Amino acid sequence: MADSPHYDIRDERFRSLIVGSAALEELYRGCRWAEGPVWFSDLDCLIWSDIPNQRMMRWTPDSGASVFRSPSNYVNGNTRDRQGRLISCEHGGRRVTRTEHDGRITVLADSYEGKRLNSPNDAVVHSDGSIWFTDPTYGILSDYEGHKAEPEQPTRNVYRIDPLSGAIKAVVRDFIQPNGLAFSPDEARLYIADSGSAKHEVPRHIRVFDVAADGVLANGRYFCSIDNGNPDGFRFDVAGNLWCGAADGVHCFDTDGTLLGKILVQQTVSNLTFGGPKKNRLFITATQSLYSIYTATNGVQYP
Repeated sequence: MADSPHYDIRDERFRSLIVGSAALEELYRGCRWAEGPVWFSDLDCLIWSDIPNQRMMRWTPDSGASVFRSPSNYVNGNTRDRQGRLISCEHGGRRVTRTEHDGRITVLADSYEGKRLNSPNDAVVHSDGSIWFTDPTYGILSDYEGHKAEPEQPTRNVYRIDPLSGAIKAVVRDFIQPNGLAFSPDEARLYIADSGSAKHEVPRHIRVFDVAADGVLANGRYFCSIDNGNPDGFRFDVAGNLWCGAADGVHCFDTDGTLLGKILVQQTVSNLTFGGPKKNRLFITATQSLYSIYTATNGVQYP
């Protein structure tokens, strides 16, 4: 197999996950900071955020890129719930919202213990309907990706929104800057990136927690570190490999935290998601652009 120059193979197991002849395709260029891609299989389209430009973008195989929503209230991360509704993290509103099927926007969380959230960053949805999100301060550090403000929360937390009551609970409080997060394919573990080293001299790592039936996290531990830049958004394939955005591209880690290889990208990668009819196409948001590349594995993606 002739390997594409876009690959940096660190472990021979990586070869079974990639298509050596696959091209890294630039699907769109013109963002200021691209983030939060989410695939809509029922609509055959990708939605992603262009935070500083105050817009959300849409890409389809037939029509290419167009504006999905503007102004976006500085939306960052996006995902879908099991009913197919769009869940978004807004820097501008410092809140987590849900876009209903008729287009109405429902606010799910904007405060905790009587104080405003910092700037929700990324979100995932559990099969029980609970919504989990990270709340660093990136969106209030300046006016570039939100509105500059002093944080009201004393810590940068990870939260869980109860699916029945809507109650918000801080499940982790000891991160410097929690960022991307995702459940393992069996939902037994939650992985959370700490990108605090973007502003602080701390390790650039991803931690993993066991998830109890009642939503409590336990046994928090180190999983892996990023050797170039900081961990941002990430997703899993069906075998449990973790694919994470970093400064030099996409880093792929085995279930034991071993770096298997990288997909090299000329721009800093923020986030990614699997999509396409077979969920074997990796969509990558990287600074100004949206990229894609086909893989030899399939992503875990709902619905």
